[in-house]
Amino acid sequence: MRSFLALLASALAAAPAFGQDAYPSRPIIMIVPFPPGGVADLTGRPTAFAMEKFLRQRVIIENKAGAGGAIGMAATANSKPDGYTIMMALSSISIIPPAERLFDRKPPYEMNQLVPIALISADPTVLVVRTEAPWKTVKDFVEDAKRRPAKINYSSSGIYGTLHMAMEIFANAAGIKLWHVPYGGGGPAVTALLGGQVEALASGPSAVIGQIKGGKLRALASWGDRRLASLPDVPTFKELGYNAEFYIWSGLFAPAGTPATIVQTLRSAARQAVENPDFKTAMAKIETPVYYLDAPDFQKFWDKDAKILAEAVKRVGRVEDKK
Repeated sequence: MRSFLALLASALAAAPAFGQDAYPSRPIIMIVPFPPGGVADLTGRPTAFAMEKFLRQRVIIENKAGAGGAIGMAATANSKPDGYTIMMALSSISIIPPAERLFDRKPPYEMNQLVPIALISADPTVLVVRTEAPWKTVKDFVEDAKRRPAKINYSSSGIYGTLHMAMEIFANAAGIKLWHVPYGGGGPAVTALLGGQVEALASGPSAVIGQIKGGKLRALASWGDRRLASLPDVPTFKELGYNAEFYIWSGLFAPAGTPATIVQTLRSAARQAVENPDFKTAMAKIETPVYYLDAPDFQKFWDKDAKILAEAVKRVGRVEDKK
């Protein structure tokens, strides 16, 4: 009798575990907080596809754009921490909270509401203009901007987004004033430049490399500490004497509170994804070098980068939307 009761108790204790579905038991949503065509989208799609092979579940991209990425980032931060909502975010994740505080507004999310899974890529932005533009070099651009303060306009992914911050950092270093025209993401910002609505753009290389090679856009300089392998003839701002450095990185995040075992599964999926041949081919096509860091190292990278960006936001100060 005692033996029977012991077996029954053991079975009852184990029942909840058997009743739980193994993770993941249904498709996962990967929020991209920008429209299709931007850096996060171009990186997120091959990452999602490669992660599916490890997770054996679909990873569905959901473009939730607006407010420089804040809408999608807030949606992720406030979603249920069950592993079924993750996000491919850019470095603007660290810009939005301090920028909101400049205006005495409550940020739509706090960075501690998100936990890093893996860093996927990191690329410096590139200053591009249309090929028919009068500026052949950064010197031409700066001299014209000094002659005509706030007359040269540029598009961005939104107020205090990565592309806005990059251009403002350059403008501050060069001592020039430019006219900012924010859009709803990197893709629309590129389209605005190509369509002649604006005259310049700071962009992630992957979003414009095809247009540069196709002869529609001209790259004047990059914000890196060394020249891009994909654009070896394009100088860096540092080479040209401007203290302007900025990187657009793409990283995977989950809502804080996601169980450690689920985060570990996602970390493993991301690690295997970056080694997947199809993923490597996709990233090579957009000429974006993979810069993988697992969660612990990514957290250190993120902390350092967030501090630099918070200081840059403070230096740029309150910037109103002039669109």
